Amino acid sequence: MISTLEKEITFRFLKARKKDGFLNIISIFSFIGISLGVAVLIIVMSVMNGFRTELINKIVGFNSHITVKSYDNNGIQRDKLDNNNLKLISKNLIFSNSGEAIILKNNTSKGIVLRGYQAEEFSKLSIIQNDKFKGESSILGKNSISIGNELSFSLDLKLGDKITLMSPSGVETIIGSMPKQKTFEITSIFNSGLADFDNNIALINLDTLDDFFGFEKQERNLEIYLKDPKNIEKQKQTVQKIFDQEFIYTWADMNSSLFSALKIERNVMFIILSLIIIVAAFNIISGLTILVKNKTRDIAILKSIGVLNKSIIKIFFLIGIIIGTSATIFGIFLGVTFSLYIEDFRQFLSSTFNISLFPEEIYFLSTMPSEINPSSILLISICSILITIIVSIFPAFKAANLDPIQALKYE
Repeated sequence: MISTLEKEITFRFLKARKKDGFLNIISIFSFIGISLGVAVLIIVMSVMNGFRTELINKIVGFNSHITVKSYDNNGIQRDKLDNNNLKLISKNLIFSNSGEAIILKNNTSKGIVLRGYQAEEFSKLSIIQNDKFKGESSILGKNSISIGNELSFSLDLKLGDKITLMSPSGVETIIGSMPKQKTFEITSIFNSGLADFDNNIALINLDTLDDFFGFEKQERNLEIYLKDPKNIEKQKQTVQKIFDQEFIYTWADMNSSLFSALKIERNVMFIILSLIIIVAAFNIISGLTILVKNKTRDIAILKSIGVLNKSIIKIFFLIGIIIGTSATIFGIFLGVTFSLYIEDFRQFLSSTFNISLFPEEIYFLSTMPSEINPSSILLISICSILITIIVSIFPAFKAANLDPIQALKYE
């Protein structure tokens, strides 16, 4: 417990005096340094969390959450689709298939991945339902194709244009095997928000795709769209139990290297930026050491009237804790406020200085993402206060070990 005397002396030592000018400067810099360190950490973590969430939403919005593939030619057992556990976690169950082809247009050729969907299931896809989709969402006929906006820009294609696709599966002719070719009409253009998807993937009718590549119906994959795609690992285990003879993979498996890199980058940034707090906290040692030097006479008098060493330790320990805790709280306020209005701040800087911050053509995001994570803020706060506690120990014990006789000898 902290006594009333200890509290009064602590707040008395915290009050600024003119002769303690240099000490006040150190305390101010300690306060500012810790506050800025905490604020920068919160801002960076919020932006990285926001970027990760936006990236997940775009990837999940384009790819199936869980894909089931058959190992053999028997195909996926349709009776398993009526499983109650599967119905409980899934929103849509869609059969699809894919293959690689070449687009031929105006003496230009480009490799592309074709995905096939049934016409009635095409409109259920997330990328078809967003506001950037152009064309008819209910049309995916046998000669229709839906392409990404990046592909339409690169090949100068628009709705109603016709393109030719060449399949690697051959057609036997009198002169030998020739690649199969088919002409498609562009009936829609989608925008997933990720250039790699929009530039390299196109959607066609599933029956047409099977015929184009020579696939059997048993080779089709099952795409499972979940109600909660973020809790993927637990739900993958549920699906694995249902389809125990099939190969199962998720959107997280397909992008594991990307998210591993993001996680490593996030952890490294946390460690690097924590050094700001550590450097600022060391100023507290300097400030408290100078305070002990300036208060030598006061400490000696306190000891001579019977104040115990543990009380002296508490007093100087509390001073360091108050500076560090108040700086942390102010840093949290600053960081959270900045994170909430970071997009407004970006627009202000862009318009004021006529510069492009976070350009959409590079990051594929129209706004700077930010997601405040309470657990991250709690972790940052604990680390900041813990560092403050550690650096306050040495000056506090130094003050307690002061010899009052030597201190008052020349007074």
